[in-house]
Amino acid sequence: MIGFTEAIKKFYSNYAVFTGRATRAEYWWVALYLFIIYMIPYSFMVSSIMQQTEPPIFWTLILGLFCLVNIVPSLALTWRRLHDTGRSGAWYFISLVPLIGGIWMLVLLLQPSQPFPNQYGECPAAYSDSIKY
Repeated sequence: MIGFTEAIKKFYSNYAVFTGRATRAEYWWVALYLFIIYMIPYSFMVSSIMQQTEPPIFWTLILGLFCLVNIVPSLALTWRRLHDTGRSGAWYFISLVPLIGGIWMLVLLLQPSQPFPNQYGECPAAYSDSIKY
């Protein structure tokens, strides 16, 4: 099973890798990491809006830069996660369908990994030891 820090390291080391597979744990650890990091500058921006002052430019720029830096690796990780469930990464675009697309995408991302090699690659290391063919 992949841990939090290992998932973050893989996330950035596979910056633009759209081939292969990513386990469910790898995907959700990175989702937690991104949520926590996005909330830091966002909370400063919201607090300034609540106090009816101008949002701090520094935190706005930090949030914008962090978003830009993480667009490609987030897309690549989601693509690999879909591969791990046996689907093409192009299923990512289902999330663009209004209302139902996001829910459908969530269901696809929550599905368990295929415990055997598929057309997108070998079993993730977490499964290879426990599977007997």
